[in-house]
Amino acid sequence: MLAHALPELLEALQFAAVRHQYDRRGGYDPLPYINHLIKVTNALVNRCGEMEDTLLLAAVLHDTVEDTDVTGEELAKRFGHEVAEVVLELTDDMDLPYEVRKQRQLENADQLSKRARIIRLADKASNIEDIFSYPLDWTTDKKTGYLQNAQQIAEVIKGENPRLDQWFEKTVEWATQQLEKQGH
Repeated sequence: MLAHALPELLEALQFAAVRHQYDRRGGYDPLPYINHLIKVTNALVNRCGEMEDTLLLAAVLHDTVEDTDVTGEELAKRFGHEVAEVVLELTDDMDLPYEVRKQRQLENADQLSKRARIIRLADKASNIEDIFSYPLDWTTDKKTGYLQNAQQIAEVIKGENPRLDQWFEKTVEWATQQLEKQGH
């Protein structure tokens, strides 16, 4: 990301923070949702070396349409059509049951653009870290299911950034060890 794009990234962060201001991390109420968006974007820059403007803006905004009243049109007006398109690629239909949404992510993984693949994999790695770090109200079966689904999706979308692939694989190894410690 070039210095000229920093104001837009900060605007996107503020926009996401305001839109997610009352949201908390699923299963762990003490954690404000904006922390997740910052974590994913920070990891893309500092762990994976991603610096492309559109990618980073979409990473900050990737859950706004899915989890708030933001529309794709609103994102396009504020942040451009390319950013909005990537966010919409990553947006699940929240009217569907959890299991159906995860299955659709897998079914549609091969259709994602390069930017969406990168964000999706970073999102999965970040989610796995959180699922196995925080005292969530998730059952072991739900955690295991998430991990397995994430691995299946990763098999389709990996290959865009070797550092990201490595982070994801290390995160899966660590999460698997956590499950083994719990006797699963």
